[in-house]
Amino acid sequence: MNKPPNQSTGPGVAGWLLHEDRHIIVVNKPAGLATQAPPGIASLEAWVKEYLKQRYNKPGRVYLGVPQRLDRPVSGVLVLARQSKAAQRLHAQFQQRSVLKEYWAVVEGRVEPARGNWTDWLRKVTGQARVEPAEPQGHGARYAETTYEVLRWAEGVTLLALRPRTGRMHQLRAQAAWRGYPILGDQLYGSRQPLPRPLPSADEPAEAIALHACSLTFRHPLHGDFGQLCTFTAPLPPYWPLHPEATAEPAPVVAGGSVDASSSTVWPNLEGS
Repeated sequence: MNKPPNQSTGPGVAGWLLHEDRHIIVVNKPAGLATQAPPGIASLEAWVKEYLKQRYNKPGRVYLGVPQRLDRPVSGVLVLARQSKAAQRLHAQFQQRSVLKEYWAVVEGRVEPARGNWTDWLRKVTGQARVEPAEPQGHGARYAETTYEVLRWAEGVTLLALRPRTGRMHQLRAQAAWRGYPILGDQLYGSRQPLPRPLPSADEPAEAIALHACSLTFRHPLHGDFGQLCTFTAPLPPYWPLHPEATAEPAPVVAGGSVDASSSTVWPNLEGS
């Protein structure tokens, strides 16, 4: 796990690709792999760079912009930039909060009401990779807001769609846990139930929680501020503990439903642009 894989010996990044063109590359990040890491430690950034180096026979260093991150134990859709201009334009969209993100999570307990809005103030714990509640005017306090929707109830758990309006460290994990609904497998924030997983392979590291970035909508950087609006979705991992079509109690039907994350789609088709 400390070296990028040889793309010729296994699926590697090629198996995670959702979209690729001259400007961006969109992948379905596996859980257990850091988005970025120091040299010598496995990361999505290093693996994708190696993939591009091999695919296009690049002799020197490969540029790859990382305008967003997913936590190590989180899976799902993530966009990377192959050019500096594309990275700048994508970064600006994330900073302006114009990117639409939807996550699915399986949490402990029965979440009610079936739809709502979570608002909190949080801050990073000094010297630790976690956050804690904060007073609004406290040192290091940052505002966090997320809308949620129940997709399915099952025995002892709830399948949620989460749409963050801010992008704080561990925002979804902390906000769910602070309301008594820790994400399955997230021991850092109090989960008591392990996430059922098969034995991990080289492409599926062991560390995972039941949080998946299933949809990402942004303007393609090819056309700058007025680029084509694109939505990319990532299929759920095969070990996912609860699917929306599973035999369980359906949530009430509400307006503005969620994306279908049962398959990978790209709209519009920008291949070769």
